[in-house]
Amino acid sequence: MKEKLTIVKVGGAVVEDEAQLQRLLKDFSAIEGRKVLVHGGGRRATQVAARLGIESKMIGGRRVTDADMLEVVTMVYGGLVNKNLVARLQAEGVDAIGLCGADGDIIRSHRRPLTKEGIDFGFVGDVDRADGNKLSHLIEQGMVPVVAPLTHDGAGSILNTNADTMASEVAKALATLYDVTLMFAFEKPGVLANPNDDSSVISAITRDTYNIYKADGTISGGMLPKIENALAAVEAGVGRVIITQATAIDGLHGTVIS
Repeated sequence: MKEKLTIVKVGGAVVEDEAQLQRLLKDFSAIEGRKVLVHGGGRRATQVAARLGIESKMIGGRRVTDADMLEVVTMVYGGLVNKNLVARLQAEGVDAIGLCGADGDIIRSHRRPLTKEGIDFGFVGDVDRADGNKLSHLIEQGMVPVVAPLTHDGAGSILNTNADTMASEVAKALATLYDVTLMFAFEKPGVLANPNDDSSVISAITRDTYNIYKADGTISGGMLPKIENALAAVEAGVGRVIITQATAIDGLHGTVIS
C-alpha cells in the first residue's frame, strides 16, 4: 500500500491575506504524514512591478511575461513569497525547503509558442516533465517542499509557469510513488454555480459535467484552467482532488473532482 501524501496549492489572493494565510499555514502544518505546498503570488508580483514602474499585462487572465516582468516574478515567486512561506512553516515546526522547477531539475518546460491568434505570452513555460523521484528523495528525508511557480527550459532560461499547472504536474509525478491527495486552496469555498453566492458550491465535478458547465457558462474565466488541471491530475492517477477554501483544507468541504 502506498504511503499517503497531501499536496496543497495556495493561490496568490490567500498569500496576500494575512488572516487566511496564517490559518492555512497552521492547518497545513497540522496535516499528518508527507506533504508538499505549491504557491502562487501573482498579486504580489503585480504590486512589486508597479513600484518598479513595470506595467503588468494580462490576456485572458494570464500574465504576459516580458524580460522585465520575468525578473519581477523570479524575485517575487522564487524569493519574497517562497522564502517567507518557508520561514513561517519553520516557525510552525515544519522542515520546509523552498524550490522552483530549476532546483534539482525537478520541473522542466518549454517556452509557450504563439497562440493561434498570434499572441506572444513571452517567457511563459508549458511543462514537459516533473521529476517525482527527486522530490521524493527530499520528502523521504522528512522535508516539506514548498514549490514556487517557476520552471526552466534546460538551456539556462527561467520561465513563469501557472501555479495550478505546477500543482497538477507535481501531483501526477508523485502519484506513481504515493497515494496523493491534491487540494487547490483559494478564497472561495469551492467551485460555485453562482460566483456571487458562496453557498452555491458544486459538490462534485466529472469530465462530463465539466463540459456541460463550461458549455452553458456556469463555469468560466479563471476557474476553467483550474478545473482542467484538476481533471488532468485525476486522469493521470492522482487519488483525490478537491477545490476548497484555504480555511478548509481538512478536506471535508469543497468541490471533489473525479
